[in-house]
Amino acid sequence: MANSRTNQLVPGISRLSRSKVFSKRAAYKIAKESKPKDAATKKPAAEVKPSTTRDLVNALTQKKKTLDSRNIALEPKAVRKAQRAASLRKSITPGTVLILLAGRFRGKRVVFLKQLKSGLLLVTGPFKINGVPIRRVNQAYVIATSTKVDLAGFKVDAKFNDAYFKKEAQPKLKGTEEEFFGENAKKKEHPAHKIADQKVVDEKIVAAVAKVPYLASYLASTFSLSNGQAPHTLKF
Repeated sequence: MANSRTNQLVPGISRLSRSKVFSKRAAYKIAKESKPKDAATKKPAAEVKPSTTRDLVNALTQKKKTLDSRNIALEPKAVRKAQRAASLRKSITPGTVLILLAGRFRGKRVVFLKQLKSGLLLVTGPFKINGVPIRRVNQAYVIATSTKVDLAGFKVDAKFNDAYFKKEAQPKLKGTEEEFFGENAKKKEHPAHKIADQKVVDEKIVAAVAKVPYLASYLASTFSLSNGQAPHTLKF
């Protein structure tokens, strides 16, 4: 309950607003005495210089009309954090069967080949077994299983790097009506050299998979959860 003798609801919190206090004090009736400034004591106008993004203090103290984008020299932001590739999980080794959790082939099982310089994982289905080609995936979106394919004697070619998966430049569309409706559109063909590379890799991995019973059907099946199954309780 507010104290009737004071203007405070509780100690430190006023019952009246600032405008109410100003009105009760009648401060608006007090005439302010303005003293004429001497010309000798008048400070010269400060010289306005073009601001930079680094000189934040000067940019904030200048007048609003001087804060124009044309007066500010833009500079690229310095990135102090070094770009490093993510370290590979201990559960992922060459030949480990992974379950993809995102992307076009989510739910598919793939064979891990190696980690690229960017930190992404190089995997393959193989394509002959489950239709997953050689591709890059982020290890944050895979589940490492205890199943492994024996890749002894198999060496991944050095040409499989991040530049290998770079997309080719597409011709700029002209915005015509035929392009909008897809008329006379040519079907994009997969590069012939990548098809040949896929066959070479699949030949050696399929041979290793054939040595283990039921491993081919395991790779061909799709991972899914049924009602009542908790993924954290499963052993992969």
